[in-house]
Amino acid sequence: MDARTQQIVVFLLIGLVAGWLASFIVQGGGLIQYLVSGVIGAFVGGYLLDLLGIRLGIKNPLLAQVTTATIGAIVVVIIARLIV
Repeated sequence: MDARTQQIVVFLLIGLVAGWLASFIVQGGGLIQYLVSGVIGAFVGGYLLDLLGIRLGIKNPLLAQVTTATIGAIVVVIIARLIV
C-alpha cells in the first residue's frame, strides 16, 4: 500500500470514528451515515474552528483530527435534521 492510499484509509477511518461519536452524542445513524457525516464533518469542523480561531490544544495529532471531525459531524447532523 502506497502512502497516498494509506492517507485515504486513515482519513476514512477518522471520519468513521468521528461520525460514530457524533451519532452517539446526537443519537441515530448507521455505518454509512457515520462515514458520510464524519468525512463531511472533518471538513466542516476544520473550517469552523479555523474561521473562529479556535485551537484545541491537543498534542496528539490523531486525537486532534478526530475531535475536530467529531465537532464538524455534530454540526452536520444537527443541520441535516433541521433541513429534513
